[in-house]
Formats: sequence, C-alpha cells, structure tokens
Amino acid sequence: MALSRIWSAFIIIAIGLACIKGFVFSENGNKNIFTNMVIGKAGDTIKIRTQDSAMLDARILANISVKKIDTTNGISTFKNGSGKYVSYKIQTANGVVDTCKSAVELCIGLIGLLALFMGFLAIAEQAGGINLLSRIIGPFFSKIFPDVPKGHPAVGHMMMNFSANLLGLDNAATPFGIKAMESLQTLNPNKDTASNAQIMFLCLHASGLTLIPVSIIALRASAKATNPLDIFIPCMIATFVATIAAMLIVSIKQKINVFQPTILWWVGSIAAIISLLMVYLKSLDADSLQFFSGALSNGLILLIFIMIILGGIYKKIDVFDAFISGAKGGFETAVRIIPYLVGMLVAISLLRTSGTFDVVIDSIKSMFAAIGADTRFVDGLPTALVKPFSGGAARGMMVDTMKTYGADSFAGRLSCILQGSSDTTFYVIAVYFGAVAVKNTRYAVGAMLLADLVGILTAIALCYFFFG
Repeated sequence: MALSRIWSAFIIIAIGLACIKGFVFSENGNKNIFTNMVIGKAGDTIKIRTQDSAMLDARILANISVKKIDTTNGISTFKNGSGKYVSYKIQTANGVVDTCKSAVELCIGLIGLLALFMGFLAIAEQAGGINLLSRIIGPFFSKIFPDVPKGHPAVGHMMMNFSANLLGLDNAATPFGIKAMESLQTLNPNKDTASNAQIMFLCLHASGLTLIPVSIIALRASAKATNPLDIFIPCMIATFVATIAAMLIVSIKQKINVFQPTILWWVGSIAAIISLLMVYLKSLDADSLQFFSGALSNGLILLIFIMIILGGIYKKIDVFDAFISGAKGGFETAVRIIPYLVGMLVAISLLRTSGTFDVVIDSIKSMFAAIGADTRFVDGLPTALVKPFSGGAARGMMVDTMKTYGADSFAGRLSCILQGSSDTTFYVIAVYFGAVAVKNTRYAVGAMLLADLVGILTAIALCYFFFG
C-alpha cells in the first residue's frame, strides 16, 4: 500500500506541476512541457526564451562575453546573430513513450545475465555449495534474519548478493539478489506481502555498501581532478554508515536486538577488515587501484565459476543440465519484472521531465540561504535526489556537477560522495519485489529512504570535514 501511494503521488505531483507551468507560466519556456513529458527524448533542446541584455544578470553577461555561452542552473544562454540572447536547456530524461521502451530494453538486457548467474547458482545448489556458504555465515544471519532457518539456501544467496555489491559487481548482484528474494519467498506465508526477512535483505542491499568506487574515481580522473582518489575514504565511510543505519532501522522495527555478541563481533570484524583494506588501498595510485579492483572483482567471479564447476564434477551431477535448468528461470524472471519496472520508470520520468526535481533543489537552496546557512552543499544535491530513482541519471548529474563547478570544487566532490553512498532504491523495489510478485511492501520504502537520508547527511558532513 505504501508503494502504491508513493507511486500515485509521484504521478499526481508531476502532472500537477506541469499544468501550473504549462498554463500559468507558459511564457517561461513551458509551452511544450506536455509534449516533452510524453514524447520528448533525453538530449532534446528546449528553448526557454529570447531576451535583451537588460533582462539578464550581469554575471551571465560577463560569462557570455568571455566564454560565448553561459551555463547557470542548467540553463544555457548565448548571443545570436541579431544581438538577442537565447536561453535554452537540454531535456535530461526521456518522455513516457521512450521510457516504456527503455524499461523493456533494460529487462531484455538482463535476460542473458540472469540466465548465466542463475544457471551457475543451480549447479552450486545441487553441488551443496550454497548450503556450505549458509552454514559459514549462518551464526550471523540467524540473528538479523531470525525467521530464516539455519542452513537455508536463502542465506547463501544473500551472501552472494552482498559480496557482489561489496566488489561493485552490479551485474552479478542483481541475479544473486533476485535468487535470494525467490528463496525468501518460499518461507513467506503471505505471498503478496513482504516478509520481515525480505525487507531486511532489501534494505541492506539498497544501502549500497561498496568497497571500491572505481567508476566514480575513473570519472573524476576524466574530469581532470587533481587527486581522483580523494573521495575514496569519505565514500567508504558514508556507504558503511548507511548500511549500519539500514540494519538498525529495520532491527528496531522488527524488534531485533543488535547488541548481541554475535552481531557485534561480525559487524566489528567487517569494519576492521574494511579499515585495513582502506589503509592499503589509500597507498595505491589511481592506476594501481583500478588494476587491483578489476583483478579482485572480476577474478573472484571467474574463481567462483571454476569452483562451482569443480564442485559439481566432484559431486557427480550433470553440470550442464543443471545450468540449463537454472538458466531457464532467468528468462522467466526478466519477463516477470517488466510491468513493475515500466510503472516505476514512467513515474520517475514524469518527475524529471516536469521539473519537480528543479523545484525541490531551488526550494532547499532558498530555505538555507534565508537562514544564512552555507548553501554550497545544495549544488551537489541533484545527484542525491536522483540516485534513489536512477543510477544512470545520478551518474549523469554527478558528471554535470563536476563539469559545471569543477571536479575539485566542493559541489563536485560532494556529488561523487553522494553517488557512492546509496543505491537506486525505487529501481531495487520494482525489480526485486516484482520478481516475486510482492504487492504490499509494508514499511520497506520508508526504511530504505530513511537509510538513504542517513547516507546523504553523512556524505554532506564528511565533505565539510574533509574538504570544507
């Protein structure tokens, strides 16, 4: 019910704001807003207005005289051959029609990966590998997932998902996560309502704990950052805090005692290992870090593949037949999540193309400016606001922020830390709950967004501490 209300609110707010812009403020470049929302494409040029120099801010005029074009607050302005100043902006998201196509294409693109990893998981299950992993991690998981029996395959699937996330292997994390949700669904007495275990799993997953933000570092390097690695430690701390916050939020709701010795020992051990690894990775240069990350993550995937095959051969099972049996489920799962993904991505598209995000950002900036507070952090917030809806859009926001303000600016660094401090909450909800046809998500959305908020606030605080 909560997800239904949020989804409905997204659509109502977006269309309501578009109506106000289109009918009340149509002269401010909003005449075609309804067309842009329905059939517009990302990258389209949207003309806002043509005006005289007397109507422009002096800073904009100064920038145009030097750079020939000014880009302020996402609006570009240049002087045309008639001496007039033309302002325009680029549409940042597809309209409804192309978003529907993109959702289906995204699901089709997932078919191969889902088939591959679910095929190998089927071999691992028949060979007993998942049960072995479940027994190893069982003492810890039995405390935070009390409804999951010890040794249940879901424990191994969740561990595989968390490990893939930790190494930044998004492609592998999704199939493992879907398999974990399917395993947890077998324990769920009410199939259309999210269980406690499913909510805990998704909240931990959506907190986005990642060891090495390689893609962010690479984008900072391409943006000519003086030290592309300077956001590494803040990113790691922010995402770890968000993960702990997710565990605490759900634990309080589910009345789980997190101060049990087993939980404290595991969390403390993980924190210690991450800290030691951070110290080592901090000593590496950008090229060495990228090599280490690639060798660790991709090498580990290949190691898992060979271990699963060898385990299957040792157990004398029909390895290829097991793979085919599991891979068939990948296709079925990809098709099953299409309606959920279309619905969620269309709502997100309407929010973006209607300018709702711009209104929120401008309101926050005005509010903090009114009380005399530092407003530098607001310029980096678009990444945080978009991240729960779309990882690709958030990445684009991060790149745009670095391009606009500079890779070494406060806003540029903050956008990078925000990009690495959480995951795509609503995408995760649509894909993972859609895979098991759960309609009532209970308090999952609220818990995940609250954990995202903790990650955002932590990222802002860390940016001021390290770079403020």
